[in-house]
Amino acid sequence: MRKKHNGFLMQDLGVVVLLPSLLAIVLAIWTRKVFVALIAGIWLGCYLLGGNPIAAIADSIDRIVNVLASAGDARVVLFTLCVGGLIALIEANGGVRAFVNWLEAKRWGQSRKQAQGLAWLSGVLIFIESNITVLVAATTAKPLFDRFNISRAKLAYIIDSTSAPICILIPFNAWGAFNLGLLSGAGVEDPLSVFFQAVLLNFYAIFAVLLAAAVIALDLNWGPMKASEQQAKEIGFSEHAELSSPENAAAINEALSLNDKGTVKASSPLAMLLPVLTLILVMPLGLWITGDGDLRQGSGSTSVLWAVLAASAVAASFMWRQQKNMADSYFSGAGKMVPVALVLMLALALGAISRELQAGDYLAQVLQGSMPTALVLPVVFILASAVAFAIGSSWGTFSLLIPLAVPLAASLDLPLAALVAAVLSGGVFGDHASPISDTTVISSMAAEVDHIEHVRTQLPYALLAASAALVGFLMVGLLS
Repeated sequence: MRKKHNGFLMQDLGVVVLLPSLLAIVLAIWTRKVFVALIAGIWLGCYLLGGNPIAAIADSIDRIVNVLASAGDARVVLFTLCVGGLIALIEANGGVRAFVNWLEAKRWGQSRKQAQGLAWLSGVLIFIESNITVLVAATTAKPLFDRFNISRAKLAYIIDSTSAPICILIPFNAWGAFNLGLLSGAGVEDPLSVFFQAVLLNFYAIFAVLLAAAVIALDLNWGPMKASEQQAKEIGFSEHAELSSPENAAAINEALSLNDKGTVKASSPLAMLLPVLTLILVMPLGLWITGDGDLRQGSGSTSVLWAVLAASAVAASFMWRQQKNMADSYFSGAGKMVPVALVLMLALALGAISRELQAGDYLAQVLQGSMPTALVLPVVFILASAVAFAIGSSWGTFSLLIPLAVPLAASLDLPLAALVAAVLSGGVFGDHASPISDTTVISSMAAEVDHIEHVRTQLPYALLAASAALVGFLMVGLLS
């Protein structure tokens, strides 16, 4: 490999081309700060390309800013911000409160299985954002779990297993926007099509959701969960709960906008359901329009942006008489997504540098000489799992590994969707099992169960789903 950039000759660099990505991964694990890790990786990449450590600082800034020079990348970053605004509008217009009231009025939950099924169904239906999924599902199901003496550890497991695993399977939410942006930035011509294909191969997410349903239907309790369930049946929740407190309940209510301050009391759950339905329907319509009648040729970044803007307009219509609250809520929600948008921009910049260094091609050469191609997918799944577990962030894992996975697929002649699915599956599993993950912490808080108890009781189920996913990726690798 010979390249010349700004007078700096890089000759047969070999493993050095992997250093920007490796530095980012190591720093992310060590500091647990994805921002710092990505910026350091970008700077090192710019130094390798230019040869001047001072000039590399200015070059790093330019490369981050230039991410927005791509219309597709700019649309995905904007979509990410708009998703935050949409979520805030649905909370502020009273949609979440109305949906919770509607579920309670339907009196679903006349048995242990129905009570657990309600928590599972709530998690599946509310896919716009993982933390909202957890909080709504917990709020609706907690009274029923207590009525039937079902352990709060079981509740935490169910809501955690239907938050990130469900959100990663949907392209038109913040999770989809983030990964569509990474795929587009990695040079994938049709990121939406690749993402849809990856959904079908996202074995861990699929198995985790189905396993939670099986646990409910068959009353499967083993390991620490069995002891927790036995304790709940004998003495009930109120006797042994450690985190049940007015302060904790108040925090959950505030997060869900269940308090009346600053919200509009919606007359029906349509205030939440109609915006979500709009999001789902406008997406394929946008693909059809931008593709001149061919969904496969449509612009994914344009379609998802149209969809979230249309959904936001529907959500805003429920509070049109309170325009100040509407605007404040929308921009406040968008502001909460700024860190996510910045991580996306940094990841896109690092991915562009990795492509320029041909890091993916070099990694493919190394793997070709060191392991059978059939093992690449399982190894990528394990690597993504380990990184996500260590840093407690699935999104951080995606941003670090997808830019490497895309060129790796091309060089090894592996299905791109399968390699992307391995990264996504591993990222979700590691995040699901990690005690420092935000969704794990929020699930514990929402279910009002000791955090370590939630981690202990959930881990055997997560490991079972991960084992099945590992076998799935091995089979795909053998058949590819």
